Amino acid sequence: MTEKFPNILGLILAGGLGRRMEGRSKPLLELGGRRLIDRIVAPAQAQCGAVALNLYDDDAAPFAGLGLPIVADTAPGRLGPLAGVLGGMDFAATHCPDMDYVLSLPCDCPFLPDDLAARLLAAARDSRSGLVCAASGGRDHPVVALWPVTLRADLRRALLEERQHAVGAFQRDHDVKSVEWPAAARDPFFNINTPDDLDRAKTMLGDEE
Repeated sequence: MTEKFPNILGLILAGGLGRRMEGRSKPLLELGGRRLIDRIVAPAQAQCGAVALNLYDDDAAPFAGLGLPIVADTAPGRLGPLAGVLGGMDFAATHCPDMDYVLSLPCDCPFLPDDLAARLLAAARDSRSGLVCAASGGRDHPVVALWPVTLRADLRRALLEERQHAVGAFQRDHDVKSVEWPAAARDPFFNINTPDDLDRAKTMLGDEE
């Protein structure tokens, strides 16, 4: 049974340029008759107390039907996922003061596990910094991560003063802990970057389609 955590803000990162997808908007791609964004929103809403959508300067109109608040980057310039996470932390601190964590979710991972928040939160409570990322197949997935809002000042300083834009580098500097999921049958963190990836995802979807 999926467990929901009211102290976690789910933040769907949808501000990427999608250069390898031939100009198509990745969140709006269809997989098995559903848009990728819908496949992310569903598990996020099932596991998090609230869900928001991070966009940079893209048109928000295609996402209006989701009923989600739009969170903009609060760091100037297109600085990547860390800027989106910082925007989510700022949003949580301002609008959701009872939320202790931001769960960052890329918009192109359609097979997210239903125990994602539960396992990451358990690991966070047992770690020094409270920063945890998902892993599968022996590989970390830094963008699928649980971020304590208390790291907000550190993240702002890293982005704006130290010019550190790499998600993994920031996490390693803050003693990130990773939690492994099995990937033998289907990698729960398979992400769709190219048309070929989309075809692979359709094959992986199998009988669910």
